[in-house]
Amino acid sequence: RYSVDGQWLVPHFEKMLYDNALLIPLALDLFQATGDAAFARVARETADYLLREMRHPEGGFYSTQDADSEGHEGKFFVWTPEEVQTVLGPDDATLFCRAYDVTPHGNFEGKNILHVVLREDALAVEFGRGKQHSSVTLEPIAEIGARLADARRRLFLAREKRIKPFRDEKILTSWNGLAIAALARAATVLDEPRYAEAAVQGVEFLARALLKGGRLLRTWKDGQAKLNAYLDDYAFLTNALIDVYEATSDPRHLHWATDLAETILAQYWDEGGRGFFLTSRDHEPLVTRPISAVDQSIPSGGAAATRALLRLAAYTGRAAYREHAERALTLFARAMDDNPFGYASMLCALDWYCEGPVEIVIIDSREDTATRALARTAHAVYLPNRSLTIVTPEESGSPDVPEAARGKSMQDGRPTAYVCRGFTCSAPVTTPEALAALL
Repeated sequence: RYSVDGQWLVPHFEKMLYDNALLIPLALDLFQATGDAAFARVARETADYLLREMRHPEGGFYSTQDADSEGHEGKFFVWTPEEVQTVLGPDDATLFCRAYDVTPHGNFEGKNILHVVLREDALAVEFGRGKQHSSVTLEPIAEIGARLADARRRLFLAREKRIKPFRDEKILTSWNGLAIAALARAATVLDEPRYAEAAVQGVEFLARALLKGGRLLRTWKDGQAKLNAYLDDYAFLTNALIDVYEATSDPRHLHWATDLAETILAQYWDEGGRGFFLTSRDHEPLVTRPISAVDQSIPSGGAAATRALLRLAAYTGRAAYREHAERALTLFARAMDDNPFGYASMLCALDWYCEGPVEIVIIDSREDTATRALARTAHAVYLPNRSLTIVTPEESGSPDVPEAARGKSMQDGRPTAYVCRGFTCSAPVTTPEALAALL
């Protein structure tokens, strides 16, 4: 959840769904912006953790995993040299302990938190054939990497036999919205269909378990859903549904996102001009009805709602969505200027409003591998203000498809991409290289 020492070594071992869900898109942004595969690994490993440890069998995501097990903080996660050697044997244990700073005296209450202290090229000098950097070839470096990967795998399997920390298995709509959005983006950027499948299953769980009479509920546990939803429940899920639409091209997700946006405006918008309320109009009366705008440990519901409305305006062409977003941004203009750190999420919405989205449209038959190549190109570029629509030529003639896709056609029977800004679209292109150049 956070570090408790000045060296950023010792964590508070508790794991929150929202922290991990917010880490994934941040790592994906960094991967797109820099091309550094280390960020892709962070996103992939974090997504895999959510699927492995935090997922309900029916598709929703649990809230937290405790710091303690068997009455001791971090016991599940720490190691001694003897434990490592028992699993790996002496040779691999010596390498692993050197790489991850596992020592007899330890770095946390007599045991060891694993952390990287030597890179593989340095380990190759120490453990490989060569004794100088200049004499170490790629082969021993790759061999060191393979040995460490295998060691991590074996230690992980051994750790699975330990008593795991307690897990809080309540399912919160808002945090699930963050997790679903993260998995949908991971599916597209990393080209991992299983993440898209998990995101869709998460959406289906929320629709089954936490949607009653067209309205969302806040929390679910042991088959029982309860409590009126708050603004962040609606706003996070609306953005997640847009992300799932971009990952799957299934219009049902965009339609539900639009329904949720209508509820946000009907139930949470203050017609008196103060922004978005945290609670709905029919919520139990409070001494004061708070306005949601300042980020806390998660983005503010007001900022998420503003961004969702701007995104949906690009897809639907509905002027009311953009107008309400504009009013929200105007209301908090001075606050954003005075305290940008507190309003970082609202500033992201402001950036979308000022820059306008890059609208990418791909027209295809849904059966061509070339379409996937075009989509991969679209997802590879860092474009924080972007919409993506993939439809067939037949669907492009429907008034139900996003506005930018209407009337577009394939060129020479090949999957075709268009890039639009405002009301101007590029000439059609049919190759990933041409699309990359436009982006």
